[in-house]
Amino acid sequence: MSGLFDDFRSEFSKPNNTLVQLILVNLVVFLVLLLTKVGLTIANESPMYYLVREQLMIPGGIGAFIQKPWTLFTYFFAHDEIFHILYNMLFLYWFGRLIDEYLGSRRLVGLYFMGGIAGGLLYLIMYNTVPYFQGQAEVARMLGASGAAFSVAVGAATLLPNYTFHLLFFGPVRIKYIVFFFIILSVAQSAGTNAGGNLAHLGGALMGFCYVKLLQNGTDLGRPIYWLADGWSNLLRPKPPVKVSYRQRSNASAQTASPFVSSGSSSTAASAPDQDEVDMILDKISRSGYESLTREEKQKLFRASQRN
Repeated sequence: MSGLFDDFRSEFSKPNNTLVQLILVNLVVFLVLLLTKVGLTIANESPMYYLVREQLMIPGGIGAFIQKPWTLFTYFFAHDEIFHILYNMLFLYWFGRLIDEYLGSRRLVGLYFMGGIAGGLLYLIMYNTVPYFQGQAEVARMLGASGAAFSVAVGAATLLPNYTFHLLFFGPVRIKYIVFFFIILSVAQSAGTNAGGNLAHLGGALMGFCYVKLLQNGTDLGRPIYWLADGWSNLLRPKPPVKVSYRQRSNASAQTASPFVSSGSSSTAASAPDQDEVDMILDKISRSGYESLTREEKQKLFRASQRN
C-alpha cells in the first residue's frame, strides 16, 4: 500500500504532469466518498453518508447555495458512480492532452476551473429564473466534472477544429464534429432527468469557446485561477535556510512546482518568440509537417499568432 501512495506522490512531483494530477484529484475524492459510503452503509449509518456528500454537491436553490458557496468549486471534483467518473475522466484526458500540449499546463487548469464554475453558475441561473426548473430548485443537487471536462473539450475543438481522433467503428473523425455531437446531445437532454448536469455541460462548453477565442485575441480569462494556484504554491513552498545566496534561492523557487500548475508551464507565459524563431518553426513544418513540432515549438507558434 505504501508503494501506491509513493506512486501518487511521484505523479504530483513530476513537472508537466498537470493533466494526470487533475485526474488523480478526482479519483482520490471518488475513492474517499466510495469508502465512506461502504463503511457507513455497513455500520447502518447510510444517512450520514448522504449528509457528507451533500457538502460537496451544488444545490439548485439560491438560498441553499448561499449557505454553502464552496460547492461551486467542490462539485466538479466529486463523483458518486464509477461510470460517471470514468466517462468524465476519459473525456478530460482525450481533450486535455491537446490543451496541455498546445497551450500549456496553466491554460489547462484555467479551462478546467473556469468551465466548472461557468457550468455551476448556468445551473444556478436556470434553476432560479426559468419557470420549468424553478419548481425543482429546492430538491435539485449536482456533482461531477462534466462541465469542466466539456470546457476543455470545446476549448480544444475551438483551438484545433480539424484535429482528428480515430474512433472505433467510425475511423478518423475531426474533433469539432465529436464535440458538436455531444453539445447537441446535452441540449436535447437539458429538459430530462439529468437537466442540471446537461446545463452544466452547456455552461462549460460556452466557457471553453469564449476562453480560447479571447485567448487568441490576447485576453486570458484564467489569470485569477493562475493567481490563486501560485498563491497556494507559495503557501506550500518551504522557507529557504537563513544563509542562502540569492542565486541559490532563485533556483530553489524555480524548481518548486504547484500541485496543479507545473513549473514547466511557465513557458506558456513567456514573451512571444522573435521572427527568426518563427521562421525556423515554419521551415520545420514545410519539411516534416506540423506534427513533427515539439511541445515548446507548438506553444511558441501559438504565442506568435497572438502577437500578429
